Amino acid sequence: MKKVAITTETIALDQLLKWEGIVASGGAAKQFILSGDIWVNGAPCTVIRKQLTVGDRVDIPDIGTLLLVRETDED
Repeated sequence: MKKVAITTETIALDQLLKWEGIVASGGAAKQFILSGDIWVNGAPCTVIRKQLTVGDRVDIPDIGTLLLVRETDED
């Protein structure tokens, strides 16, 4: 499980995928999310701009799990 530190209250799912280098563009993020292969907090998610907050867990088959943490939580 990889911890991803955010400094804002929320981050959109498509932005998270780009930030982490999982996809190269917004279009690629949209297609990847709509494929149904992403799970947020244990449920499949096809909402492109899904707002994620600290404590949310994103599971991506063949890539791994991302856990959102507050930036200071990793110190």
